[in-house]
Amino acid sequence: MTTLSAERQIEHLMTLHPKGFDLSLDRISRLLERLGNPQDRLPPVIHIAGTNGKGSCAAFSRALLEAAGYRVHVHTSPHLVNWNERYRLGAEGGGKLVEDKVFADAIARVAEANGGETITVFEILTAVGFLLFAEHPADACIMEVGLGGRFDATNVIKRPAVSVIMPVSLDHEAYLGDRVELIAAEKAGIIKRGCPVVVGAQEFEAAQLVLIETAERLRARLAVYGQDFLAFGENGRLVYQDEDGLMDLSPPRLPGRHQFANAAAAIAAVKAAGFDIGERDADQAMTNVSWPGRMQRLTQGRLVELAPRGAEIWLDGGHNPGAGTVIAEALAEQEEKTPRPLFLISGMINTKDQSGYFRAFKGLARHVYTVPVSMSDSGVPNDELAVRAAEAELSAEPVSSVANALMLLRDTWDESEVPPRILIGGSLYLAGAVLAENGTPPT
Repeated sequence: MTTLSAERQIEHLMTLHPKGFDLSLDRISRLLERLGNPQDRLPPVIHIAGTNGKGSCAAFSRALLEAAGYRVHVHTSPHLVNWNERYRLGAEGGGKLVEDKVFADAIARVAEANGGETITVFEILTAVGFLLFAEHPADACIMEVGLGGRFDATNVIKRPAVSVIMPVSLDHEAYLGDRVELIAAEKAGIIKRGCPVVVGAQEFEAAQLVLIETAERLRARLAVYGQDFLAFGENGRLVYQDEDGLMDLSPPRLPGRHQFANAAAAIAAVKAAGFDIGERDADQAMTNVSWPGRMQRLTQGRLVELAPRGAEIWLDGGHNPGAGTVIAEALAEQEEKTPRPLFLISGMINTKDQSGYFRAFKGLARHVYTVPVSMSDSGVPNDELAVRAAEAELSAEPVSSVANALMLLRDTWDESEVPPRILIGGSLYLAGAVLAENGTPPT
């Protein structure tokens, strides 16, 4: 009998099991027990939580380990275009996204083990990741938390090599709490007694205090950004410093000054997990690191061809006020180096603080085109999103699609002006749709 493709199987699962979040470890623990507890047979795990920056930390961690010759499994979520983006299997010379046949077989086995019992699709997919990673040899495993930490499906890992908490800010308040200290307490749920902890650069002192107090209570060896390790720019380079000394590194390939801190957290995490990373390896990692849909420069593709001639186009799926701030800072850095008028093409979902996101671009963006997010049932109507942008004191108008926004900008652009800088963003759903339509999906 022919096994259905991974995508068809996931579509079927989504008709059987609830969408959204139902935070608990009971269901996935039951399922993993039936599968022989593959989560207990993984290589050393770098477990990463946080509101913003956890994907970048995962990307830097992978780049660091692969530069040093290690084979690295990586689990991230959500995907942008294809479901298999969530699973990268470690291999000599660099990991590869899981092949459809292998992915489909794992899904079928996990679904059979679940036996039709109540469970979320994310829990099934997390179990799939554990199964894949346990059955393929590797030297390290990077696991990104989906939501929160304490009750996230990935938090069945008993003894991670290191737990990493990246910047904590307001997001998913309905599930995690409406104060940063409450959200930090949920993220801190991945900290395990006696296991190393790395705390990335925190915007809010209240969040950092919660993370430190939790680590100390659990007697976990702790490294905190700004206290035990840090990174700074000097003469166009990234300098990383910890108790072992300095590393003089190339600037990260991922743009934005916030990526210095993200890179530092990854270096600290990989070292805390017990891996030997030299300065040459770290330098190579900074130039090789890749993280699609996060300040990704689009230089070719079907959508790029619709933009004004010479336009500079960036794509970022950041979707909360904290993400808006670091994206705006990254674009302000670009403006200082090469001035261009900035235009936003934005789509968002209704669980996010839309005005808070837009406020970061006040005084920086000339105009906003708001578009619907058709890939999500929670997409904010484009006319309503234009109102939210106007509340943040930005000039805004609704248009029907990213393609139409680019063509409208092209058809009205004065060619005597410097070509524009365009940010397409506000939602990972939108970022994925753009990469698919542009013909440049992640690989």
